[in-house]
Amino acid sequence: MSTKRIQLKGITWNHSRGFTSMVATAQRFSELHPNVDITWEKRSLQAFADEPINELAKRYDLLIIDHPWAGFAGKNNVILPLDTYLPKAFMDDLAENTVGRSHESYSSNNHQWALAVDAATPVAASRPDILTEKGYKLPETYDDLLTLAKEGLVIMPGIPQDTLMNFYMMCCTLGEDVCVSQDHVVSEEIGVKALQLLRALAVEMDPQIFDWNPIRVYEAMTLTDKYAYCPWAYGYTNYSRKGYARKLLHFHDMVDIKGFGKAITTLGGTGLAVSAEAKEIETIMKYVEYVGSEACQKTVFFDGGGQPGHRKAWTDAYTNSITSNFFKNTLPSLDRAFLRPRYNGHMYFQDRAGAPIRDYLMHGGDEKALLTQMNILYKESLDI
Repeated sequence: MSTKRIQLKGITWNHSRGFTSMVATAQRFSELHPNVDITWEKRSLQAFADEPINELAKRYDLLIIDHPWAGFAGKNNVILPLDTYLPKAFMDDLAENTVGRSHESYSSNNHQWALAVDAATPVAASRPDILTEKGYKLPETYDDLLTLAKEGLVIMPGIPQDTLMNFYMMCCTLGEDVCVSQDHVVSEEIGVKALQLLRALAVEMDPQIFDWNPIRVYEAMTLTDKYAYCPWAYGYTNYSRKGYARKLLHFHDMVDIKGFGKAITTLGGTGLAVSAEAKEIETIMKYVEYVGSEACQKTVFFDGGGQPGHRKAWTDAYTNSITSNFFKNTLPSLDRAFLRPRYNGHMYFQDRAGAPIRDYLMHGGDEKALLTQMNILYKESLDI
């Protein structure tokens, strides 16, 4: 065994799901390879969504990234195409055992730019104790949801990023994927209806939600006894584990939207990528393969607070027993989730289109004018 000391640095995001899970894998890998030290650093969830990976790749060997960066990566080659380094059998296993379209989400230009080590989409969350105490059942339809919201028991994340993702969700559920046409984000008919459905709920909610991301929503649901239900926020299995938070959350599939079927939410999750400037490629690829493996995903990664991307971890009896069946209950949502556009300029649109929707949900306004504003941003993004 080599005695050369190898030191690697990685950057992830600041939550137990994103940080302690990777620290756990790094610690175990170092125990198996004593000459390797892997240090993970963390940044805010907003920085995770916003900061260009080309800047991060200059400072870190390993990066946890958001999949809309795949198109940028494919065009600019700032991270390595993992399919050219990792065993074909391993890559085939990940493709076969993807959760929804998570594996595909990190592919572009015929290469795989990251491994989907973490899978997520907006799902529903509840406080069963509050619902029982107040005599309510889990909502099954949008109208049920609106009734519960009028009682002040419903919240959802309202920051621009999540507002945009929920707009995508509503459009997809109503029958039209976004950003398919070169001329508009979505048809006027579908866009107006989607905005009106979201605002009808938003006006019934605590105004604080417009400063909350999913983490803040789940903290509010567990630190207080004010809120019983969240209809859609990116799932965090941590809050379904005993002892993590003050109160336990249960997670569920989505409500039916006006007879169009259960909501089709917008795929999230995170991927493990390797900087194109990294030096210790052989060692790094061994670590990447370890983190993405079924064995690690179901145990060390999960036990460290992670939300695995390997399908067999989602169907595993052990992981479900620890999480009040989080994985079993929400897997259908993942499997039908919408895969966001990943063309090179979409991050430009994503960074700018959520704020005007958020403003509309807070204050109302002209839906058609808002859609026109979004279309201008969209066309600008296509030219990047």
